[in-house]
Amino acid sequence: MMNWQSFRALFLNQRFILGIYIAAAIITSVQLYLIGPHPFRMPSPSEIPADIMNRPELMNQFIGQSQTQYNNYTIFKCSWYHLIQSRNLYGIYPTQHWDFFKYSPTFALLMGLIAWLPDLIGLSIWNLLNVITLFFAIRLLPFTSKTQCLLLWFIFNEMLTCLTNCQSNGIMCGLIIAAYGCMEQKKIFWATLWLVLATYIKVYGAIGFCIFLFYPGKIRFLLYTFIWTAIFALLPLLVTTPQTLLWQYHNWASLMIADASTATGLSVNGLLNSWLGIPNSKWITLAGVLLFILPLARFRLYTNLSYRLLLLAYMLIWVIIFNHKAESPTYIIAVTGVGIAFWGNTVSRWRLALLCFVLVFTSLSTTDFFPPYLRSHFMQPYKIKVLPCIIAWIVLFFDLMFLKNLSSGEKENKILSVN
Repeated sequence: MMNWQSFRALFLNQRFILGIYIAAAIITSVQLYLIGPHPFRMPSPSEIPADIMNRPELMNQFIGQSQTQYNNYTIFKCSWYHLIQSRNLYGIYPTQHWDFFKYSPTFALLMGLIAWLPDLIGLSIWNLLNVITLFFAIRLLPFTSKTQCLLLWFIFNEMLTCLTNCQSNGIMCGLIIAAYGCMEQKKIFWATLWLVLATYIKVYGAIGFCIFLFYPGKIRFLLYTFIWTAIFALLPLLVTTPQTLLWQYHNWASLMIADASTATGLSVNGLLNSWLGIPNSKWITLAGVLLFILPLARFRLYTNLSYRLLLLAYMLIWVIIFNHKAESPTYIIAVTGVGIAFWGNTVSRWRLALLCFVLVFTSLSTTDFFPPYLRSHFMQPYKIKVLPCIIAWIVLFFDLMFLKNLSSGEKENKILSVN
């Protein structure tokens, strides 16, 4: 029988955790595939509140259609075929999938690498990309192996949510963290590649470009960014014409503008709307932007390892809680930010309590940990999932504003010693 020491060694073994992550990706993919297609179910207004899809002229087109349990992957896969057929990437295709494609033409091109594969294989590869990208990105963080393992266990349930919904958020989170890790290692070429790639997957990946402020070599950073941006923007020309590509970018911009004008999501805006009836307000977003900028004004801390690490966590949380389209699967990004903030700071009982609060009321709030009645009548309507992350973000804001300017060496030793 396994004793405690053996169990602890296995629990804190990175190869074992990687195996668990890979198994989760494959098992989830197989499960989703085996469920098979099912008739379209008209969602209630509460399930897609203020969403661009929540219009009768659009919704009625799906009545009588079938959809898969891995609808998001189907959207991604079909985007490749729409791109090479010069069809509107951002149109509605009721016979193929539910909802709009909201990613870049470049993303549609890259999906061509796996779109031709049988769904079971392609879906498995897609989910594996999510877990592998994030796993190896976390290994770039300036933590001990033990701390990296604890962080991976802490975010595991959120990763399962991402996998179940076949989302790209594990990749997004991993690319932003990888860019930070590469900048710490002075690998500007790779850091800019990861950031540009993240931006072409989801626009909010551009927040990661803030990290260039903290490091030397800014001219090279900007040059590489320009080169990668141009390459990725023009890459779809391999399969389409310049005129059609320009049309696709115009369609993409139009969809994003229309989408942003309606949604609130699992965000600060969504919380205030459900609790106080405050409508989606640009003033709330503006206040969030100003609060995001304030810690960046502490120029003297740019050489401080702890400041840079906490700012990374701050970005990961902020980009979700102020995201008008934030939904449950996106919280792998925010929760990872919470974990980085916890283990990148001085460990205390109240911080541990906050970490547990996030684990229970954010990560577990959408699971059977809470009874169905409680989820449907309390957790979901009142956006409880976002609340712990907002509190963690506020705490992190004050941490950054009052962080002492220790030397890099002192702070690095402090981070490694408390972890």
